[in-house]
Amino acid sequence: MLKSRYSQFEFIALMASLMSIVALALDALLPALDVIGMAIGTTEPVDNQLLITMIFLGLGVGPLVFGPISDSLGRKPVVYMGFALFGLASFICIYANSLEMMIVGRILQGIGLSAPRTISIAMVRDLFSGDYMARIMSFVTVVFILVPIIAPAVGKLVLDQFNWQAIFYVQLVFGLLVSLWFWRRQPETHPVEKREKFTSHIFMDGLKELMRHRDTIGYTFISGFIAGSFMVYLSTSQQIFEQQYLLKEEFPYIFAALAISIGSATFLNGTLVLRFGMEKLVTTSLLAFFGISLLYLLLFYGSSNPSIWVLLAFFGAQFFAIGFLFGNLRALAMQPVGHIAGIGAAITGFISTIMAVPISTYIGRYVGDTVLPLFIGFLVCALLSIGILTYLKLTARKARRIWAK
Repeated sequence: MLKSRYSQFEFIALMASLMSIVALALDALLPALDVIGMAIGTTEPVDNQLLITMIFLGLGVGPLVFGPISDSLGRKPVVYMGFALFGLASFICIYANSLEMMIVGRILQGIGLSAPRTISIAMVRDLFSGDYMARIMSFVTVVFILVPIIAPAVGKLVLDQFNWQAIFYVQLVFGLLVSLWFWRRQPETHPVEKREKFTSHIFMDGLKELMRHRDTIGYTFISGFIAGSFMVYLSTSQQIFEQQYLLKEEFPYIFAALAISIGSATFLNGTLVLRFGMEKLVTTSLLAFFGISLLYLLLFYGSSNPSIWVLLAFFGAQFFAIGFLFGNLRALAMQPVGHIAGIGAAITGFISTIMAVPISTYIGRYVGDTVLPLFIGFLVCALLSIGILTYLKLTARKARRIWAK
């Protein structure tokens, strides 16, 4: 545990800042997707979605390298490695003149940013556990949510004043400032005596250890479905609001308002999780996520898009439910594997992201002139998640009966 309220506050802010660079790299680019698409020669609007989804591919692959290294060398050196790769990848994006080169840059950006993203989760697990870990993760996520609220507006401002390349320079400056803060103020959380020797089979050893924990795998799969459904929204939001609803100027403010919906739920989760527990909140939120999706389909299946206000109401309700899921699902998945937090965060992040990327890419291809495919995706992902959660609860109940005998 951290010794003082001030140190805990700074720790939360710093961990959120490490994670928020990912949000900045994603959301600040949203208002510029069509401009970048024209600059690099894309011909289909759906191809621009790849500029969002491909960074997630890097975010999924990168932890497989950085997680084991952090268990061996410590958390801090890995963060520095990630920032260095992110800087190199950003320059590839700045000078990209084709979709293929931009995709390479975005994947490398994701790999680089996976280091601070993964290590921040590992550091939280190094210091906290149980519902208190979920509470800390909730507060980290609340601060992290502030970036998606302002990032599209910042991206649009930079785009209007300069050009799309300047957005990447803003990301670089922010990353440099956070890395300096991290270097100066954050102590190492993984002491030498707890470090694992880095070997060629450390990944397989970690995977075998994770496979022994049914809850870790189950909650990781649920995270993959929820992240995949939400990623569809991220990659198609610019297309929905600017092209389907013709709200190009209003888009940054709409995006910010919906981000506030997630943030308010995540903040509330920090209080409610100690009262009700992670499992109950996850169960309730998944049922709400499913119910809202089903209601939309019952009302608007086979019809054109509803008014913008109706759509925003449904999105706001959906994202409020999601706000109770992200932090709790990660905490539930990491709870049994605190002794290998680095590789644990890496593998669980890899599995959930590798699930999310094809889910979002597949569904996003159908979001052309209607948002209906988005809600169908929400519904299916919620239904599969509820199925996994039910299985985990039944097996846990069965295990308790056996122990009782």
